[in-house]
Amino acid sequence: MPSTLQAAVPRPGATTERYDDLFRKYSKRFFGVAFDWRVFKAQAMAESNLSPVAESPVGARGVMQLMPSTFREIRTQNPELESIDDPEWNIAAGICYDRTLWRLWTEHPTETDRRNFMFGSYNAGRGTLLRAQNTARAHNLDHRSWSSIAEVASAVRGWRYRETLEYVRRIETHMARLTVRKATK
Repeated sequence: MPSTLQAAVPRPGATTERYDDLFRKYSKRFFGVAFDWRVFKAQAMAESNLSPVAESPVGARGVMQLMPSTFREIRTQNPELESIDDPEWNIAAGICYDRTLWRLWTEHPTETDRRNFMFGSYNAGRGTLLRAQNTARAHNLDHRSWSSIAEVASAVRGWRYRETLEYVRRIETHMARLTVRKATK
């Protein structure tokens, strides 16, 4: 975890409901009412631990850790997104970007696989995952399955695969905690 994020990290296991309404609102807007908004909260927990002031060493900013260039690109289609540093617009832009990626990954055996490809490409870029799929095919594995991608990850040149695989695992862990928390309420 980058040092700039460490100061913003709450105690282990802590979570906040402060942004839940925003995750619900923009999940509904970009994915529809049936999509579980908590998956985007889990992503934000993995990205910034829900810190609006988090900044990575490469310049990604805010709750959803967006690069300024990505935010500007999203803003061309959504001019109401005024500032990358405003938590609401950062969350909205991150979920909007997820929707763009979601639409690119359509032929997966499970929704979980599709979601993992979406998050993996959010972290590493779609081109990297397309290369990983080619490597999976070359190894006679199902290129549509995230487990196949994880299996061949070390053979994909130029990919910091450990970071991406750990990122997807962290989202899954956060999602499991959020699901348990909902079930116990």
